[in-house]
Amino acid sequence: MSDPKALTSIHYHHYLHLDQLLHAQHPISNGAGEPAHDEMLFIIVHQVYELWFRQIIHELTSLRNIFALETVDERDLGVAVSRLERIIAIQKLLIEQIHVMETMTPLDFLDFRHHLFPASGFQSFQFRMVEVMLGLPAHQRITYNQKPYHVVFTEEQRRQLEEAETHDSLFRAVERWLERTPFLEFGEFHFLDAYRQAVARMMARDQEAIRQAPQLNEEAKAMRLTILKSNEDYIYAVTDPTRHLQMRKEGRLRLSYRATMGALLIHLYRDEPILRQPFLLLQRLTETDEWLTAWRTRHAQMVLRMLGRKMGTGGSSGHDYLAETAARHAIFHDFHNISTLLIPRSERPDLPPEVLRNLNFHYAERHQA
Repeated sequence: MSDPKALTSIHYHHYLHLDQLLHAQHPISNGAGEPAHDEMLFIIVHQVYELWFRQIIHELTSLRNIFALETVDERDLGVAVSRLERIIAIQKLLIEQIHVMETMTPLDFLDFRHHLFPASGFQSFQFRMVEVMLGLPAHQRITYNQKPYHVVFTEEQRRQLEEAETHDSLFRAVERWLERTPFLEFGEFHFLDAYRQAVARMMARDQEAIRQAPQLNEEAKAMRLTILKSNEDYIYAVTDPTRHLQMRKEGRLRLSYRATMGALLIHLYRDEPILRQPFLLLQRLTETDEWLTAWRTRHAQMVLRMLGRKMGTGGSSGHDYLAETAARHAIFHDFHNISTLLIPRSERPDLPPEVLRNLNFHYAERHQA
């Protein structure tokens, strides 16, 4: 019979399984009789990447569970924001690790690179899972050597990726949550009608200001009026259900009309207490996308520095492929587009008192009365 005390006593070394962890580095160059000192660094940096990917997947799983519910508890929004902030902190570390990798020179890398074929970072199953869970759609992906991205994985890994694609991604779960945003219509108050009227007034004033600007010649005035008209057209297109749907079909927008309008209301009235956490959530999702793009871009720069225009070990175009993914694999770009729709606080439609009361903390309201 086991000793109960032994079950409750654990050692640091055993808890972290350090025997397995610290003996999981096996430089191929050693076995080939051509020991390359920097291969150890190469292995450890990539193993650490995989550990951080595992943590990101852990956080994304909890986030998807929160937003999978038909009703998201307001208290869970704070949890969601904090977990996104953790993912962002990890993303910053991923970029910092590139500085460590770059202590290895291109010549150092060539000492063992020929042993790596056809292994490649493209074969990171966990990174592909992160992309799927965040919401990168299959049709948006750049093909891997003209083939689907999952061809490099085992049958079981492909099955897991395909299963993940059938579940709501974080993008889709948040979209559904935004579609339930209240206060777009409240009694006789219709947010979008009031918003469009505010836009029309603001645009008319801006147009008149340009026409009356004494420091601008006619050519400069015409150019600025053209730009202003383009912005106005975009706003009216995005806020029109039919035109919005057409823009989605064309791939210019991804977020649904109702979700976009919910996000717009949240951004415009972010200072109202009840909307503060939803606003922070949208900000953190945007930042997650930005840091992922920053990591892709920085990774491409490192590959260019290490390999120049050489082909990648996995058979891709190396730097060019990575640079293209940075440009085209954004996931939450619709939240960036919201900035185009914003108007100054001074131009915002006034919310009815009833709406303001519902957007306030009832405890604070009672004690201010």
